[in-house]
Amino acid sequence: RCTSVRYDTDLPATSLIITFHNEARSTLLRTVKSVLNRTPPSLIQEIILVDDFSSDPEDCQLLTKIPKVKCLRNTHREGLIRSRVRGAEVATADILTFLDSHCEVNNEWLQPMLQRVKEVSTMSHSGVDGAGLSCAAGYSALTCVSRTGFDWSLHFKWEQIPIEQKMSRTDPTQSIRTPVIAGGIFVIDKSWFNHLGKYDTQMDIWGGENFELSFRVWMCGGSLEIVPCSRVGHVFRKRHPYDFPEGNALTYIKNTKRTAEVWMDEYKQYYYEARPSAIGKSFGSVADRVELRHKLNCKSFQWYLENVYPELKIPEKELIPGIIRQGGNCLESQAQDTTGNMLAGMGNCKGTVNNPPVTQEWIFSDPLIRQQDKCLSITSFSTGSQITLEACNQKDGRQKWKMKGSFIQHFVSGLCLENQTGRVVTNPCQAGVPGQQWELLQAT
Repeated sequence: RCTSVRYDTDLPATSLIITFHNEARSTLLRTVKSVLNRTPPSLIQEIILVDDFSSDPEDCQLLTKIPKVKCLRNTHREGLIRSRVRGAEVATADILTFLDSHCEVNNEWLQPMLQRVKEVSTMSHSGVDGAGLSCAAGYSALTCVSRTGFDWSLHFKWEQIPIEQKMSRTDPTQSIRTPVIAGGIFVIDKSWFNHLGKYDTQMDIWGGENFELSFRVWMCGGSLEIVPCSRVGHVFRKRHPYDFPEGNALTYIKNTKRTAEVWMDEYKQYYYEARPSAIGKSFGSVADRVELRHKLNCKSFQWYLENVYPELKIPEKELIPGIIRQGGNCLESQAQDTTGNMLAGMGNCKGTVNNPPVTQEWIFSDPLIRQQDKCLSITSFSTGSQITLEACNQKDGRQKWKMKGSFIQHFVSGLCLENQTGRVVTNPCQAGVPGQQWELLQAT
C-alpha cells in the first residue's frame, strides 16, 4: 500500500543530524550512502555528522568528501544528547531529522514524515525503526504495525496498538499516535524543537532522553506519531561499542530520574517503586527544566495518562481489607438515601478486625475507600457534605481521599471526614476535634 501513496511535490528540505562515537567506518558510511541513494536530493539540505570525540578524527573528516556532508567534532566526550543539540543549533533547514549512525534507510523513508510535519508542525514523527539489521547485514522487516510504550521503570518497549485505535484505522498507511518515540529516527520542525527547549542537556551520553522529549511534546501542546510507510533498518548490537563514563546503569538512572522529577508529578512514586536503585542517586539540578515546564504552561502527567496513555495502569498495591475505627465505633454503610445510594455512618464495631461484618469492611485503595464495588463519595464540595457510597470511579473527584496522619482528608476539597454523633460529614480539618481522628486497622 505504501507504494501507492503520493506526497506533495513541494515538501520542505531537511537537515539530517547524525551523531556518533567510535562508530565503525563501514557502518557510518552505509548510513550516509543509504540516505543519499534513497532520498530525493531536493529534500536533503545537508547531512551534519557530529563526531563525539571519536578516537580517530578521520572517521568524520573523510566523509566530508561526499556532497552535502558536513562534520562537527566535539573537543571532548559529550554524549548523544548534547551532540544532537549542537548539530541542531548549526542546522540551516527549517526541518530537523535525527538519525542514528547505524542505520540503512529504505526507499521513500523520508517523504512520509516530511509530509506529516508539513501538515502539522507541532507533531514529531518517527519512522518504523524496528526492522532489524544484524552485523552480518541480514535484514528482517517488522511484520505488523506497532507503537512504542513503556513501563513504570521507564523501560522502553514495542507494543500492539490498542484495539480501539486499531478498529478506527481505515488505511494501514495512516500514522499511529504513540505515547513515546524510540528516539533513534525522528523528524521535527526546528522552530518547534527550539520552542520546546530542545533536549535536557544535563542528561549524559544517551538513554531516557526519548521519554523526556516525548512527555514534553505531549504535555506542552504537541503530539507524536509513528509513520508506517517510513521504514529504516537499524543495526542491533550485542554490546555498546563504547564506554559510559559513569557506567551504563548509573547514566540511565540519572537521565530517567531527571525525567521523573520534572514531568511525572506525584506519579513519580511508581517510577521509584519500579526502579528502587534510583532512590538516593544524584541527578543534578532540574530547576531550569521545571521553569521551562512552567513557562510552556504544560499539562499534568495525570492528563497524559488519561488522554495519551490510559493503557499504562496504576500499579495496584496489595489490597488488604480492614476496619475504620473511632473508639468503639466503626465506619459502616447504612440505609439508602433518597437517591438510592447507601449512606455512610457510625455503628458499634462488630466481629473482629480479621472478620468484620460486610457493612464495616473497607479497602483503602488510594485514592478510593471501597466497600465491594462502592466507594465513599461526598455529595458536595462544601462544609457539612453528607457521605454516600456510589459506584467506584477513580476519575471522580468526589471519591478521592488520602490519609494525613489520623485524618481522612478529601483530596479535592481539603475537608476532613468527621463523625458527628453517628452522622458522617466533611468539615475543615482541626486537630482538636475527636470526631476527625481515625484508625485504619488492616486484617492480618
